[in-house]
Amino acid sequence: MKIDWIKPLVGRPGPFATVYLDATRSADAADKDVVTRWNGVRRTLADQGAPETVLDAVEDAALKRTRKHGAHGRVIIADESGVLVDKPFRTPPAVSAGVWNHVPALLQAALAGEESVDVLKVAVDRTGADLMLLGQRGWEEPRTFEMPHDDITMAAQGGSSHGNNSDRGSTATVEARALDSWERNGAAVAREIERVVAEERPELVVLTGDVRTVNMTKTALSRPVSEITVEVQGGGRNAGVREDVFVQNLEDALDSYRERRREVVLSELRQEQGREQAAVTSVADVVAVLARGQVKDLVLSEDVVYDPALAPGSDGGGPLGGRCLWVGPDPLHIALSQDDLRDAGVTDGFEELPAAVAMVRAAVGQDAGLTFAPVGSVELRDGVGATLRWVDDSTPHEVAASMSGDGVRLQER
Repeated sequence: MKIDWIKPLVGRPGPFATVYLDATRSADAADKDVVTRWNGVRRTLADQGAPETVLDAVEDAALKRTRKHGAHGRVIIADESGVLVDKPFRTPPAVSAGVWNHVPALLQAALAGEESVDVLKVAVDRTGADLMLLGQRGWEEPRTFEMPHDDITMAAQGGSSHGNNSDRGSTATVEARALDSWERNGAAVAREIERVVAEERPELVVLTGDVRTVNMTKTALSRPVSEITVEVQGGGRNAGVREDVFVQNLEDALDSYRERRREVVLSELRQEQGREQAAVTSVADVVAVLARGQVKDLVLSEDVVYDPALAPGSDGGGPLGGRCLWVGPDPLHIALSQDDLRDAGVTDGFEELPAAVAMVRAAVGQDAGLTFAPVGSVELRDGVGATLRWVDDSTPHEVAASMSGDGVRLQER
């Protein structure tokens, strides 16, 4: 997952309000549910010293409806200039919470961002297509594309077997013209999709609607776009479409895509660990490569706990055990200790941050990706790892024995 959208938060002077809100609206209470939860969070932020201007800005965002249906959560980060991050995510928090702090809860935003997929949804029928960009750069309204060819009425099937040759020839001509128009319409939609993909760069294209038009459109797509295109049943342009069925099918398709996206990174990490080459794991080694700008993808275990203030009942445990790191003014200024930063030439602007937050900050600063690994999916010492863009003689190298119980036996020897 690319996390360049977090850049506005990196290096920005605080303090920040970070809100972790259950944005679910019940059928009975509707907006009242969210208003009640937000009012409790607002009081908490006010008690911590958040100014009214920030609280008002967050409230405007918190009470605005998201495009998601059913149970879901929302993370909002704001400072005195206004709202900087506003992202929905699938699993609502057990308790809505907020914190006013000198640093934003970067990982909370990143977790929500990992669930986000930039999708171009295209609903087609024989008269046109509705295109809608969903995700963090989504459009407010769909864009309509009208079909250029309207000669697509097929002749009635069957008929008398005694029809003369001219009738049969006329029918065949009509059908051929209709099929040709349909194919050209599919090609026209395909060209429009390719144009929007080149402009907006979505991760996934979802085609839905009239089956024949969907098939003809898919066939006409060029290879780079066809490779990111999936067909999702149940949608369409007509008012009679069962939106709930389509939404569920779309969520299933997005879940499959998220899993594939995550597995690409984890597979590379496992492979490079086996080669003892372009991958590292453990806090010390990951910090070393982050400081040198070598990281391609930062990998964090899902059970890393990073902000007890936004996870009520947490004690800051997990693989990192509440560990902190030292950072300087530049995102690549990251070290295990303040002395290490001084040795690297940093003279001022020292700050101690939760380890995972400091690592995400450094990853953003070098345009690295971020992936959260399900527990047990890959071996991560201290719950952290990274794949690398390049290696040299100074790069920490994993030793296979250190990744298992053999490391303990080697130490004993």
